[in-house]
Amino acid sequence: MTTQKDVAEKAGVTVTTVSRVINNRGYIADETRNKVFTVMEELNYRPNAVARSLTKQQSNVLGVILPAVNHPFFSSLLSYLEEFAYQQDYKIMLCNSRLEAEKEKDYFNMLRAQQVDGIFLASHTIDIAAETKIDLPVITFDREIEGLPYICADNKKGGKLAAEHLLARGAKKLAYIGGSLELDLLSNQRYQSFKEKAEAAGFKVENYQCQLDSFDRREYQQLAAKIFSENRELDGIFAGSDLIAAAVIKQAQKNGIKVPEDLKVIGYDDLELARLYNPEITTIRQPTAEIARKAVGQLLKAVKGEEINKKNILDVELIVRESA
Repeated sequence: MTTQKDVAEKAGVTVTTVSRVINNRGYIADETRNKVFTVMEELNYRPNAVARSLTKQQSNVLGVILPAVNHPFFSSLLSYLEEFAYQQDYKIMLCNSRLEAEKEKDYFNMLRAQQVDGIFLASHTIDIAAETKIDLPVITFDREIEGLPYICADNKKGGKLAAEHLLARGAKKLAYIGGSLELDLLSNQRYQSFKEKAEAAGFKVENYQCQLDSFDRREYQQLAAKIFSENRELDGIFAGSDLIAAAVIKQAQKNGIKVPEDLKVIGYDDLELARLYNPEITTIRQPTAEIARKAVGQLLKAVKGEEINKKNILDVELIVRESA
């Protein structure tokens, strides 16, 4: 295997010079730098990333723990996280917990062992601060864990906007369908705010929850079917995600219920699906790109030892389309 000594001998420089070129430390003449890089290519020499991180005390890698990487929202979020991290010369190490508490804990400890510089944690199961040692920068998504900064969209405003819009469109028999409220997530504020606004206007809200595995699309379909078998009088539904909204619309159509004539439906996230579905889904847009940009920026500030905001709440927007 080619070593730095081999590169140094062929380039006619010292091993120290090769090391300084690789780690971009100290002054090196352009001619010497280019010569070292040329020899590295000729010998197909690739620096050991772990060794470099030990030398620099920095890995230029961010860990990302997601609950369901196949969910369109988290796939989109991951894509933006990778994009903005790469712009700052960082790479992403991805962990998919699949809502399993033990996997979240194991992945967190693995990322610590791999000496990533920081972690973006979308935890849906455990209080990681109570389960393991936090000795590196961490920012959580849509969950407030004591002692850790978090980032999220304005869930309270999202619920309020949904209620206001359905009421303004004449809906009176309202329901919310979303993930389990047993999970301690900031996204629960969508339901709470929606309910408060509707009740303040004199209307009751029926609440339908998925199981703890709230990203199972088959369960969305089953829950939507149950709703229409029990309560066909509903005329306004606020869904906790666009995927749930799509399942509701599909089941409504199967039951001869017209959207939006008989039933108005609002989703959440503003996935590409919302624009492609028929009817197009009215939704609350989360600023996914800005969430990723802000999260990466805050993590990298923390890596540098700078103070960062403990609460990072970004604005949401009502996008009116055909379903409401």
